[in-house]
Amino acid sequence: MTGPHLATQAGAAMSRRRSAPSGEPGSSPGTARSSWGTRAARLLGRHWLLVILLAAGLALRIAAQIAYQPALIYVDTLKYLYGASPGADPLGYTLVLRAILAVGSLSLVALVQHLLGLALAVALYAVLLRRGTNRWLAAVAVAPVLLDAYQVQIEQTIMPDIWFEAMIMAGLAVLLWRPVVTVRLAAVAGLSFGLSATVHQVGELLIVPAVVYLVVAAGSARRAVTTAVALAAAFALPIVLYCSASYVNNGHFRLARGQATVGRVVAAADCATLSLPAAVRPLCPTPAQQANGPDWLEHSKYSPLRTAPVPPGSGQGQLISELTSAIKNQQPLRILGGIVRDSVRLFAVTRTPNPWVTPLSRWQFQASYPTYPNWVTLGPGNVIVVGVQRVAFGQFHFSDLKPAYGGKAQVDRPVAAFLRSYQLNGGFTPGPFLLLCTVAGVLGTLMAVVLQVRQSRAAARGPREARARQLALACLLFTATAVVLLLAQDLVEFSWRYQLPAVITLPPAGILGLSALLALRRDRAEASPAETVDESADTAKPASTEKPPSTAKPASTEKPVQPGAEPGPAGA
Repeated sequence: MTGPHLATQAGAAMSRRRSAPSGEPGSSPGTARSSWGTRAARLLGRHWLLVILLAAGLALRIAAQIAYQPALIYVDTLKYLYGASPGADPLGYTLVLRAILAVGSLSLVALVQHLLGLALAVALYAVLLRRGTNRWLAAVAVAPVLLDAYQVQIEQTIMPDIWFEAMIMAGLAVLLWRPVVTVRLAAVAGLSFGLSATVHQVGELLIVPAVVYLVVAAGSARRAVTTAVALAAAFALPIVLYCSASYVNNGHFRLARGQATVGRVVAAADCATLSLPAAVRPLCPTPAQQANGPDWLEHSKYSPLRTAPVPPGSGQGQLISELTSAIKNQQPLRILGGIVRDSVRLFAVTRTPNPWVTPLSRWQFQASYPTYPNWVTLGPGNVIVVGVQRVAFGQFHFSDLKPAYGGKAQVDRPVAAFLRSYQLNGGFTPGPFLLLCTVAGVLGTLMAVVLQVRQSRAAARGPREARARQLALACLLFTATAVVLLLAQDLVEFSWRYQLPAVITLPPAGILGLSALLALRRDRAEASPAETVDESADTAKPASTEKPPSTAKPASTEKPVQPGAEPGPAGA
């Protein structure tokens, strides 16, 4: 580049700098602040529905923080605070608690979890917009995360569920942020999914929908293999590290013992028609005992699985194994019926207590501080007393909650009464809405496969179909993730706590499926008139009217373009 050219460019840059608009480098601080304020106002104006939903979600979380101090404590909370029932669940959440409790109390933990819930909603909204969803529909998809009282209640409880949801959302966002998933993005997503398994063991299954998405969306076998391998390797890394630490500490190379299906299988049995050995017969429950549900049958000390006599030379575990094997072999349809019956509870119009499932009240706001004798009780002066069992059905060791954790239980009764009334009177994601989202998600998933096949055959028609394909692929990932997480839990037992991942997966899946259908419909509506015109023009023009090309140069009526003048639209 010559000197005059450099001087000309430098002068032009200086001129642009002197005349820079507000907010750009070179503008005055006051003008820059004004520009940022204007941009923020425009941003809020464009996304005003999300702003309203965020404000409502923030108000609910502030109310929960005020209503229950220092936080809500559940039976399983003691696993993470005091090491109760070691090996029952992965303890990745314990590291989170230690980091926060090093600088604050359980009240700070609840505050961080509420902020994480709000951030999760914003991230989900951004992913949907990035993928091409309408702002209104994206806001509808994140409304359950912000307004569902069961979601707010679990954030106020010292439990790992919100962190599990956040890790799921992080992995999904990484996979969907760009139309084409690179090896690096696949590895980051796999790492996030792998970390989720150290918090909640069902996270081990998240690799299945992720790999399915990569295979369908890849567009080539090579890309599908490389991204899937990168995701699987990164997914396995945190799990292997956790299992290695577990092996060093307790001699078991595993995340946890895992949830058994004994309660699910035994609850479905028809013991009157079941052929069993005499020693196993006493373990088979009566209909009245089965009415207490799988959770009671498996975990209660009054269950016949625990109280039935054990003949000499046999073990309780051996007898239970014989019972479950007989039920699976002789009555498999009854087990399947129980799973289906529980799975459709998610789509119910109302949420009412049922003795068959884990008590719904555990996930509802109460007018007073909730207790769970003998695990969590209140002593004199509302001091929180915890009872820790080192082994299942073992002796309780009682102690006051550590003062550093927050001290006495405090409940603001008017605020708690408001939260309870809100939750019981419709403050949750409606079941029919989740059913519609499921149907739309399944349709969007099928569309994703069809559109990918069309693209691989070079049959795609236009940019709108490309947009519909991207929406449908995102729908496939959300739908597959929801199906895997929810059905995996229902195979063990139904609990409204285990249905919470539906809030962050099914509404986005439904909205993405609907958006893909609308985009594809517009594409066909716009393509049809053009195709009709082309076909009519081709068929109306007879071959005999075609003229041979003339060698004479026709006279032009257009004005010649003067030297230095810019060409018009025709020339362009």
